Amino acid sequence: MTEPTMLSKEVQILESQTPGAAKGPRGRALSLSPWADYALRRAGGVLLSVALLVVVTFFMVPLIPGDPAVAVAGADATTEQIEAIRNSLGLNDPLYLQFINYVGGLFTGDLGESFAYSTSVSQIIATKLPFTAELAVLGIILVLLVSVPAGMLVGILTRGGRKKWLDVSFGMLTGFFQAVPQYVVSTMLVVVFAIILKVLPAAGAASLSALILPVIGLSIAPTCSIARVVRRETSTVLEQDYLRTARGWRLPSLRLYARHALPNLLTTALTLAGLILAGMLGGAIIVENVFNWPGLGREIVTAIVNKDYPVIQGIILVLGFLAIVLNLLVDVILGLIDPRTLGGKSNG
Repeated sequence: MTEPTMLSKEVQILESQTPGAAKGPRGRALSLSPWADYALRRAGGVLLSVALLVVVTFFMVPLIPGDPAVAVAGADATTEQIEAIRNSLGLNDPLYLQFINYVGGLFTGDLGESFAYSTSVSQIIATKLPFTAELAVLGIILVLLVSVPAGMLVGILTRGGRKKWLDVSFGMLTGFFQAVPQYVVSTMLVVVFAIILKVLPAAGAASLSALILPVIGLSIAPTCSIARVVRRETSTVLEQDYLRTARGWRLPSLRLYARHALPNLLTTALTLAGLILAGMLGGAIIVENVFNWPGLGREIVTAIVNKDYPVIQGIILVLGFLAIVLNLLVDVILGLIDPRTLGGKSNG
């Protein structure tokens, strides 16, 4: 009876010394499922990211040169009028008090009121956001539809050092368009398709055809980025032992690449797509102004010119929050495709 008792005590001591293990009602170590552990880690990361976003956004915007009260009052306003406007806008309050009021409004869903239009910032964003979201969503769909097949095809055709000219040409072409700034590409699209060929509208949002050039301008650089990575990953995957075995079984090419190679490539492509989609929301600022697209990008430029702090802060905050949420959604999708990306072990 003595040995079993001592052994059970040793086991309890070892369990009590196990780091990070949760204890049940009888002292037994409990382990969280990969999804539960992932949710806890990501929730902390999201909260921290949102908090930093709010702080940085609030304190960064007042650094923009110029006085919002002067912009609201106009060039002919007197000093007394400007000072009265500063008081009415709360700009004379201590900065810490302005921040407390701002954060308090965020908890109730209040992003403030525009200095220039005396309109709710939430209302302005609700009006403009659908246009920006339309560009970004269509853009990322186009990016994935073009980049993944193109990268796979070049990777397959150049496998094992074949067709070196194709590999070099692909690298040079994608590298060039990846490096060219978006405003240059967008301007070139306007000149070629709107001015010279006259087949597409140069600006505005009056018709569905007006979407074509902005979406292409927004998508060219991300398409090249992902296509290059997919080509490299395809070359690596095709050299794996399981792919060589599958080729040895004389499987049809479509089944070989779609069933055995594509799932491995999608993990990389989706990871990049999530990061790029977040970046495309910011890139839309440039594209929207080139094509006079009525989204958040054009609105934030107008707000900067008018020194409209609440609108600038609201748009940056919404775009930043969307980027955080989009990255979280991509991580969840990757976890469903490959549970190993959760940082835990799959259940089989």
